[in-house]
Amino acid sequence: MTGAPTRPARPVTPTTILAELLDDLVTRAGAGVDADLVRARDLAAGLDPYLDEHTSPASSALVELEARTRSAAWTGTLEQEMLSGHVEGRFLAFLVAMTGARRVLEVGMFTGYSALAMAEALPDDGELVACELDADVAAFARDCFAASPAGRRIRVEVGPAADTLDRLRGTAFDLVFVDADKAGYAGYLDTVLDGGLLAPGGVVCVDNTLMQGLPWTGERTPNGDAIAAFNRRITDDPRVEQVLVPLRDGLTLIRRAA
Repeated sequence: MTGAPTRPARPVTPTTILAELLDDLVTRAGAGVDADLVRARDLAAGLDPYLDEHTSPASSALVELEARTRSAAWTGTLEQEMLSGHVEGRFLAFLVAMTGARRVLEVGMFTGYSALAMAEALPDDGELVACELDADVAAFARDCFAASPAGRRIRVEVGPAADTLDRLRGTAFDLVFVDADKAGYAGYLDTVLDGGLLAPGGVVCVDNTLMQGLPWTGERTPNGDAIAAFNRRITDDPRVEQVLVPLRDGLTLIRRAA
């Protein structure tokens, strides 16, 4: 990874994709554009900036981590759009504080924005264990964590997440955040629920469960199909109850059924 000029993030959530489509329609309509179409475009385009403006600001360490992530030259399947970002980071930090979590497990870390956001909300003796497949990305994240006092609460485990979860069986976590390969989601959740990884009263938060709107718009992609199958499986799973929150690309909160 080398430095590169920062470019705007491409639309990868239902709201930002909708805003881009509507903006294109407004542009193509020209002078004869319908006022309701313009209003629809403005509603979609203004939502994320408004959420960002009225959410408590991120720490300086998180701001720097985001800037470094957006200016890095990613290759292969890695891209800056994988960053959780400000509003989602604050949401996860809220979950940590609200649940009183002391131990957090993250399955899929990327450059560590969500990990650091949650670690900042942990008590001094709290710990976050983050699973990351890519050693170079893990090194990037560790370097960013070093800029924050909360970074010492994060332990990064490099390698396939399934292997790490197997090693952690029997270690209970108060909050589990899953944001890894989409085809692996069901297996990760089963290991968390059946492997003694979720503490009593614990919460699992699963990212990207709206997956750019693919599960309901009919367009077929491997990730879209994987998320659609995962969502259906969770809906039909009597072990759990869940709520799908339309934040960014979708967050599903899961807990054991009473």
